[in-house]
Amino acid sequence: MDFQLLLSLISGIFIGGVAGFLGTLMLSKRMALVAGPLGHLALPGIALALIYNFDISLGAFPFIILGVILIWLFEIRTKLPIEALTAIVFASGVAISFLFLPIEKAETALIGDITKVSLKATIVSVILSILIAILVKEIYSKMVLINISEDLAKAEKIDVKKYNLLYLGIVGIMIALGVKMVGGLLTAALVAIPASTSRNLSKNLFQYNFLSTFFGAFSALLGILLFKIIHFPVGPLIIIISAFFFLISLIFKK
Repeated sequence: MDFQLLLSLISGIFIGGVAGFLGTLMLSKRMALVAGPLGHLALPGIALALIYNFDISLGAFPFIILGVILIWLFEIRTKLPIEALTAIVFASGVAISFLFLPIEKAETALIGDITKVSLKATIVSVILSILIAILVKEIYSKMVLINISEDLAKAEKIDVKKYNLLYLGIVGIMIALGVKMVGGLLTAALVAIPASTSRNLSKNLFQYNFLSTFFGAFSALLGILLFKIIHFPVGPLIIIISAFFFLISLIFKK
């Protein structure tokens, strides 16, 4: 196995696995599709990274975090649904990105390419993936309670605004990692499909979290290996394999 392939597999497995784990929380909050607009919001940063030749996750991160903060502030101010506010913010980001995104670089920006990841980027991806997993585990029960009833959460002395901001920040970091693998267009599928597959097969919360993490990591593994054989774009391959697992899960749906 060549070193570049090993780096790609390590990055893909960690990013795919933690995306699946986070997806279980996003699905329960009916926010899985929010990852899509946030991925689009990363496009201006991806464009800058491609123009000036630095890591696309590094370019995407500040734009996503800025968008997350704006969405959080707008939600407090307007009480509009987060989905609607996300659409407003991401549309602005997409419009800005296409003003200066080089056409020849558009494919990498839109569908990603994990096969060229560097050693430094792999180490950062692994560390951030582990950090996201720890944070999601810590806030999981509180976010579920907030989703059920904000009034009940407040009665339990949970700072709803703080946890919503932390949650959106975690999603933002995950999307910044995800655009490296599947680009700005497919990030919603990266978190939504493994969680949906797991939900079809699970009997309890442990199985739900474990299977979603497994399907996210395994889809990334198979997608990268398949890329080495047929040389199709790796981002779409990962998503297609993940969708294939979802279709199979329908047969065994609990």
